[in-house]
Amino acid sequence: MTVISASYKTDIPAFYGNWFSRRMAAGWVAVRNPFNGHLSKISLRPDAVSGFVFWTRNAGPFLPVLNALVAGRFPFYFQFTITGYPRLLEPSVLSRDQAIDQVLRLAERYGPAAVVWRYDPILLSDLTPEAFHQQTFADISAALAGAVDEVVVSFTRFYRKTSLNLRRVEAGAGLAFRDPDATEKQALLDRLSSVAAAHGQTLTLCTQPELAGPAAACISADRLAAMGGTGFSRKIQGNRDGCLCVQSRDIGAYDSCAQGCVYCYAVRRAEKGQAFVRHHDPAAAELL
Repeated sequence: MTVISASYKTDIPAFYGNWFSRRMAAGWVAVRNPFNGHLSKISLRPDAVSGFVFWTRNAGPFLPVLNALVAGRFPFYFQFTITGYPRLLEPSVLSRDQAIDQVLRLAERYGPAAVVWRYDPILLSDLTPEAFHQQTFADISAALAGAVDEVVVSFTRFYRKTSLNLRRVEAGAGLAFRDPDATEKQALLDRLSSVAAAHGQTLTLCTQPELAGPAAACISADRLAAMGGTGFSRKIQGNRDGCLCVQSRDIGAYDSCAQGCVYCYAVRRAEKGQAFVRHHDPAAAELL
């Protein structure tokens, strides 16, 4: 049986609930390897799926699908990103308060194991200096006290797509972004970890083994088990150094998110993601 990741490459709950619903009805989904173009057929039948992990910044549009097709049939949980950055950096995401409200409602309905808060990535810039992160993180952590028990963080990785998008913002808005050294990162992490602990949350690090702190397992058999599931593979599949995720299959596609976050590693240009959403065929077997 397989854990389905939906999806670290895009926001399926925010944009593709109709497509997901159709694929669940069909009982399978096609996924194309972005590197070699190979097409795989992945079963979504109850006897083949051991659980779902949904990655999102806006679960609202997905709730009817979740309640009709997933809840009560499969164990699941959300990796829910809330950073509260300025609109220049996150032009189309839910407001911080709207996102917090969604997490509180999800936790109230499905329990505190149903949502992991992601404060990810931590981006240092003129608009978001360390003082910004300390205050914003503290505010969100306090608002989510009792609703979540884990917050996943990482510092921005300057992948090619990320660097291109950040350079466009630097040129257009005159901002400066920076990648702090390990000492500065660790000091900030230690402060954020203390804040999280004060609100009943464990701070974990997503694939940054060079920094001290507990490593995140974003695809977690333990959390799915806490949501009532059994029989999960505990074999680590990690995609990068320090990744503790168990085996899963991701059903998303790159360049398909329309939220336009400037630090995104999965979308080459915001316009490309927006065009993908406009022209997407919900009846297609694959998201791509």
